[in-house]
Amino acid sequence: MDWSIVGKAALVLSGLSLVFGALLAIASIKFAVETDPRVDQVLEVLMGTNCGACGYPGCQVAAEAVVEGKAPVDVCLAGGPGTAEAVAEVMGVEAKTREMGVALVHCKGGLAESPPRARYQGIDSCAAADKIAGGGKACDYGCLGLGTCKDVCPVNAIRITRDHRRWVNRGRCTGCELCIEVCPRNLIEIVPRKQNVLVMCTNKDKGRKAREVCTVCCIACKKCEKVCEFEAITVKDNRVFIDYEKCTQCGKCIDVCPNNVIVRVVPRKSRSTKPKADADA
Repeated sequence: MDWSIVGKAALVLSGLSLVFGALLAIASIKFAVETDPRVDQVLEVLMGTNCGACGYPGCQVAAEAVVEGKAPVDVCLAGGPGTAEAVAEVMGVEAKTREMGVALVHCKGGLAESPPRARYQGIDSCAAADKIAGGGKACDYGCLGLGTCKDVCPVNAIRITRDHRRWVNRGRCTGCELCIEVCPRNLIEIVPRKQNVLVMCTNKDKGRKAREVCTVCCIACKKCEKVCEFEAITVKDNRVFIDYEKCTQCGKCIDVCPNNVIVRVVPRKSRSTKPKADADA
């Protein structure tokens, strides 16, 4: 083997590497795109979960949209008012935030109240379970309790108990709506945070048929509709609806509901020095 040829080849390759490296360095400087430093500052105060609740594919894109004026300072729904104020401070503007609602799961029935008609064995996904004989739950309208909503929540505001009952921590929930999108039975609604009188059932069966599958279900007796003086409650397709704009939260509907389907959510009493938080619902 002629080592002189190998040496010459190595020198040529090294020279080419140096030339191409220099060209790339010059190109990177000449064609560099300057980034507004505020993008990194906004990105730093966002949640950083890339949850997509804002409508953008990630926090980086959302931050860029804010700096470019394409998105408001409260773009981060998961972060809530606190994050909006931090973004507004970076942008040097006043924090005008939207009124954030809170998630409500329209179901009270756990395994004790609505026993399963079959045993579901599969992945812990409500969407998957719902496609297999309704997940085994006796009530075709009730929560399956496998935690798909809990898994998608970016602020850990949803809790699932062993008996498949679910609770929303109203103090943590920011109303980002991610849980709504993943619920296969459309049980979750974003309600006004000030609304304390709530309906906890979406069962469309009536009377005896409804009682057969759940002990805490609505039986469409219409007592709540009849007692409401402000026409805030209507029963349609055997399901109760509350018009939150008309509701005065007097509680008369709660008093006449035979199955305690309509409830009042009240602030939880603090057991420590921590600030009081809204009750679960």
